[in-house]
Amino acid sequence: MIAYVTRRLLHAIPVLLGISILVFMLFHVVGGNPVYRMLGKNADAEEIARMTHQLGLDRPVWAQYLHYLASLAHGDFGRSWETKQRISTMLAEGFWPSLSLAVPSFMIASVLAVLISMLAVLYRYRKADRILVVLSVLGMSLSILAFIIGAQFLLAYRYDLFPISGYENGFRGLPYLALPMLIWVANQLGGDVRYYRSVLLEEINREYVVTARARGLSKGQAMYRHVLPNALIPIITRLVMGIPLLFTGSLLLENFFGIPGLGNMSVNALNASDFPVIEAMTLFGSALYIAANIIGDVLYAVFDPRVKLS
Repeated sequence: MIAYVTRRLLHAIPVLLGISILVFMLFHVVGGNPVYRMLGKNADAEEIARMTHQLGLDRPVWAQYLHYLASLAHGDFGRSWETKQRISTMLAEGFWPSLSLAVPSFMIASVLAVLISMLAVLYRYRKADRILVVLSVLGMSLSILAFIIGAQFLLAYRYDLFPISGYENGFRGLPYLALPMLIWVANQLGGDVRYYRSVLLEEINREYVVTARARGLSKGQAMYRHVLPNALIPIITRLVMGIPLLFTGSLLLENFFGIPGLGNMSVNALNASDFPVIEAMTLFGSALYIAANIIGDVLYAVFDPRVKLS
């Protein structure tokens, strides 16, 4: 297993290198000179030239990229053009707020989705199952923006059940996180329940389950002992693909609720054309997706003895 993980990590290096080139070229060549946006339309030529030199944008593109690559090799993402802070410091400061929102929301939604899907399959094609399918499709059809606006208006503004926005560290911040967590769970449940129900429904119709039921196992026992273990591969796949969200959080949720996490930082960087921050977040997100794929492969081997890492 260690050899497999090491090999996958080595394979990830050229992938990340290619992503860094793509991102750099996208923002430094196609994106144009950001100095015009930073200084405004009334800036004179001298100010523009001075700021361009200050940011190193007057050097050849290849020299800029080599400098950028050398900084990445030392773990230095540079400084934000907007706040003048070190990006590594900004990442460290936004890490915990994003996790405090994402981890409990993701875990609650994932457990609920699996349990609801199991119940839907046990009572498949009945009225309760059909209602769940309709609600799942409805949840998939609504964007998270609709959930945010509706919940903020009804639950925070109209009925004053939650704060509209804000954030505090520690347990004092729980009231501020309650509504974003509720929205996260509601938004995730629709797609997850629909997917897990399809996976479990396909598995429960297989011959080995029919044989187990013929030998006297109840529906619940067959589901727990046979169906769920054999459906773990697609379930794990969907779960590990959500791992990057645990770090970057939800861009809109953090932005609308004033949570100073990595998602909010990304939105602010996009609005301000803060290219160093955008580059760092893009590269960071890519690395997380690669890590999630590796974790998924390892979990396949852990939970399914038929899968061999080679």
